[in-house]
Amino acid sequence: MIDLDTCPNLSTLFFEQARRHPDRPFLWAKRDKSFEPITWRETAEQVIALARGLKALGLQPGERVLLLSENRPEWLISDIAVMAIGCLSVPAYTTNTTEEHRYLLEHSAAKAAIVSTAKLAQRLLPAAREAKDCELVVAIEPITEPQEADLRLEDWSAVVANGRERQDDVESEALKTRRGDTACFIYTSGTGGTPKGVMLSHGAMLCNCAGAHHLLSEFSLGDEVFLSFLPLSHAYEHTVGQFFAIAIGAQIYYAESVDRLLTNLAEARPTIMTAVPRLYEMMHQRILHGVEKQGGLKAKIFHQALATGLKRQADPRGLTFSETLVDLVAERLVRDKVRERFGGRLKAMISGGAALN
Repeated sequence: MIDLDTCPNLSTLFFEQARRHPDRPFLWAKRDKSFEPITWRETAEQVIALARGLKALGLQPGERVLLLSENRPEWLISDIAVMAIGCLSVPAYTTNTTEEHRYLLEHSAAKAAIVSTAKLAQRLLPAAREAKDCELVVAIEPITEPQEADLRLEDWSAVVANGRERQDDVESEALKTRRGDTACFIYTSGTGGTPKGVMLSHGAMLCNCAGAHHLLSEFSLGDEVFLSFLPLSHAYEHTVGQFFAIAIGAQIYYAESVDRLLTNLAEARPTIMTAVPRLYEMMHQRILHGVEKQGGLKAKIFHQALATGLKRQADPRGLTFSETLVDLVAERLVRDKVRERFGGRLKAMISGGAALN
């Protein structure tokens, strides 16, 4: 485990883990209907190439870069590449309107933006053209918008390819960033009015990761697997679902969508998930609805399993002999099946106070 109390910044944390685990799978995303991995080494190579490419486009330390993308490997690669060259990332919600994007670009004084798809670009580009400081948009997937004099459009693959030809020492440059320097501007989703922004430092996020490690130490952390589905534009998933996963050398699977969550759980078989109370409520409601729909003996066994489980949790020695027998049966007939729906390996669902977007 890397000492998070002395680690200088978030990008250096990533590079150190990539050196420790170069050939281990790191990021998993759906390709041709199945999850395919990218190793730590491959991820680091892309981070370095993108960082060099962004520098070649003129980005300077201290400038802001808006990130607009669904959860995917390129989100993490962009985030770390931006930080590695001393810039600040400005994550944006994929649900934002054009006006909300314009507000974020103006309020953060973003010099550039990275967008994943043509669909998301439809709402971002009009805002970028109006924002007085934004000069550059890098598209991960091809977009067909025409070039305009006041806004430069670049293809992600071309920027990365250019970066691979350059020799800038990105890792050494990343070491110039101090713990107290701002890593990112995190904005609220805007559901409660104009988005509110918070400046988060590298040190603050590293401290949060250290706190999460302390809380989860009882689970004997080892080769962990995360399933990322909460928006990475939120401080909670950004810190715990991304940087805490990096801090412990975990693998990250990117869920396709909330609608595909149960399917992705069975495929990724995570050991740790970042979750919010609303997710627990949704899953609890769906499970209870399914039980009540079946009715009869299965429903009776399920509710008995729930009752004895709650009683055992409150007082491990409080079950009577007959309740203990019922509990053993419930373990096999009910709880094992529920565990399998979550992939069968789940150690913990780390809960935060956010709401699902």
